[in-house]
Amino acid sequence: MYTREHTRVVKIGNVCIGGGNPIAIQSMCNTKTTDVKGSLAQIRRLEEAGCEIVRLTVPDMAAARAFGEIRRETRIPMVADIHFDYKMAIAAIEQGADKVRLNPGNIGGPDKVRAVVDCARERGIPIRVGVNSGSLEKRLLNKYGGRVTAEGIVESALEKVGMIEDAGYDRLVISIKSSDVLMCLKAHLLISEKTDYPLHVGITEAGTAWSGNIKSAIGLSLILSRGIGDTVRVSLTADPVEEIRSARLILSTLGLRRGGINVVSCPTCGRTEIDLISLADEVQAMAMEFPENDLTVAVMGCAVNGPGEAREADIGIAGGKGEGLLFRKGEIIRKVPEAELLRALKEEILNYPLSG
Repeated sequence: MYTREHTRVVKIGNVCIGGGNPIAIQSMCNTKTTDVKGSLAQIRRLEEAGCEIVRLTVPDMAAARAFGEIRRETRIPMVADIHFDYKMAIAAIEQGADKVRLNPGNIGGPDKVRAVVDCARERGIPIRVGVNSGSLEKRLLNKYGGRVTAEGIVESALEKVGMIEDAGYDRLVISIKSSDVLMCLKAHLLISEKTDYPLHVGITEAGTAWSGNIKSAIGLSLILSRGIGDTVRVSLTADPVEEIRSARLILSTLGLRRGGINVVSCPTCGRTEIDLISLADEVQAMAMEFPENDLTVAVMGCAVNGPGEAREADIGIAGGKGEGLLFRKGEIIRKVPEAELLRALKEEILNYPLSG
């Protein structure tokens, strides 16, 4: 039975998941894998944002060769995403993949599954068994009333796991995803009672940066707060870097990861005398420059009660007419012209470990 602390430990490159290790943050490149230069540039941006495992698609042999070139130019663990062709899984492993993601049911018969397993075993490469609600077999759809259900998703996933186990391998990670948040939750609750393999969690096809973030925050919070999940991906129709920023915020909000600046800001009201919305957006963007600083920064709209309301923040600014207050732990440090508020706040963040 799955519990985060007692899950099997699986090593993906230099990252260990399961067994109570920190929940790892993943994303996937949206570049063409054959675009080696573009893929490397995106991977470096993802790393800077805090990505710990990155996945790339390997649809053909040209992509497999490019995957190898990329692998040799970066140290972040790389996962090869495989669909239909077992030869691509083998090629990706031979090119240095740290993990392969596949659905054993769509790469051919048992002999082809065994060929992939043999190659993975030879190099000690884990396999992520991935099943999405959209790929559920017709047999299981019919079994559960002609529709996708959490029970069907779990049954499908465990059948695929059994295919790998029958081939004599158990370095596995399981992924079961749906775009339906409550179905996804139910599926994870069900599978957590049936396995102790590490689980990769996410809400698949969640949507745009706006809708996808909301659905992912709700879904991941419901799952993670129950002690389920060893790696996460926030799936967005957006720049993959946004996936990392969202994942970090979700994990830090739940208390599952430390580090990164937590920005709190008040809603605007009639007392506001500065452009609070733009200022808060600028502070949020600036906060991304400090992924290791474990601070709470407040952006408040007025000086009347801003410092008091944000007393628990480590550092904060509160607006006035053409100026603002810079404060620390609710205590006012000094007044700053509005145009210099952002710069003053950044300086305070830079100096906080020394002065705090």
